[in-house]
Amino acid sequence: MAKKEAQPCPCGGAAYDSCCGRFVDGGEVPQTAEQLMRSRYTAFVLRREPYLKATWHASTRPAEDLTQDDDAKWLGLEVKKHVPAGDEATVEFVARYKLGGRAHRLHEISRFVREEGRWFYVDGSFPKAK
Repeated sequence: MAKKEAQPCPCGGAAYDSCCGRFVDGGEVPQTAEQLMRSRYTAFVLRREPYLKATWHASTRPAEDLTQDDDAKWLGLEVKKHVPAGDEATVEFVARYKLGGRAHRLHEISRFVREEGRWFYVDGSFPKAK
């Protein structure tokens, strides 16, 4: 059996423990909005509800469970653009997943804010298809 640290990170980065695992499981704080977005994607894949709630800004955080009824099988992540602007940032990404036997794509521009040195997900918008 492969060692845990050798397992690939769901976000498509390096080994899980040296990529998003250090945030999701290890208690480190993401230093950029892109790191937070990648770690949140990973938390969705691994169904780590506490991390998702802790990194969602209190002003927009939903009360309901985020992963309980999620039957999606996440297939991959592509970060298209990271635009930092001081204590605010946006990250545009495409996440591929399968649900009910059908392939889907989530194309989102996520908005983040940094407060007291920590990044939080605020909300997202969906760009129009070209």
